[in-house]
Amino acid sequence: MSDTAPPFVAAPVRRKSAHGESLGVRIALIAVSLAFLLLFLALPLASVFVEASAKGWEAYRAAITEPDAQAAIRLTLLVAAIAVPFNIVVGVAAAWAIAKFEFRGKNLLISLIDLPFSVSPVIAGLVFVLLFGAQGYFGPWLQAHDIKIVFAVPGLILATIFVTFPFVARELIPHMQSLGTADEEAALTLGASPWRVFFRVTLPNVKWSLFYGVLLCNARAMGEFGAVAVVSGKIRGLTNTMPLHIEILYNEYMGAAAFAVASLLAGLALVTLALKTFLEWRFGDEIAASRRH
Repeated sequence: MSDTAPPFVAAPVRRKSAHGESLGVRIALIAVSLAFLLLFLALPLASVFVEASAKGWEAYRAAITEPDAQAAIRLTLLVAAIAVPFNIVVGVAAAWAIAKFEFRGKNLLISLIDLPFSVSPVIAGLVFVLLFGAQGYFGPWLQAHDIKIVFAVPGLILATIFVTFPFVARELIPHMQSLGTADEEAALTLGASPWRVFFRVTLPNVKWSLFYGVLLCNARAMGEFGAVAVVSGKIRGLTNTMPLHIEILYNEYMGAAAFAVASLLAGLALVTLALKTFLEWRFGDEIAASRRH
């Protein structure tokens, strides 16, 4: 009998990632994710453009150029053009105060910023009706001074500002808190004024977070339905935004026209996504460095 031990043969080992998942698990997770994206995002989005062009280019052009559609497009852009800058100013100010200073009522301010996330948009619209409607709390005074809020453009702007308010502030607060106050304190020590510190130090440090917040705010402002549906009265050519106009067309069995207008909103969303992707590709290192700071 030989005293030589048989050579040791290692058992085959399954390939695993750095986190311990096997190759099969990773493939399954990727397949499920892709299937979900295809079924719930890509196919519905593609169907919008397919249905929009179902009756040909002339029908599509007529649907988006008729007077009511043009009025809805202009009103949507007007509301977003007012609501988004307002939320930028207020959101930056609120985030700056919360992240950089300590004061009484800070937790209450944070709760108020989060309030639109916890309140249904329809309820928010009803609140504005109860406040500014003809039978509302301020209704008689507004009627006496011939001021229209509800069922007019100001009501749409107020409702849109309310539902989109958290996006800018909520994107900026954690980033500003992670940066701390060292840079601002150093600038103040060197003799810079508070406003100069804000515009030359604070704002450049959070520009990418601000940009993402503005993107989210603008997308929600243009696509908001629930709150504006309550306060608008759905008056054609006057208070109908694009989502409301789409609903009216669809309820009147004008499917191709409804999808044609919907394709404009979908196109705006794709343009926003493309812009975000381009900036991340072009300035990816700078964005990553800013978020790691």
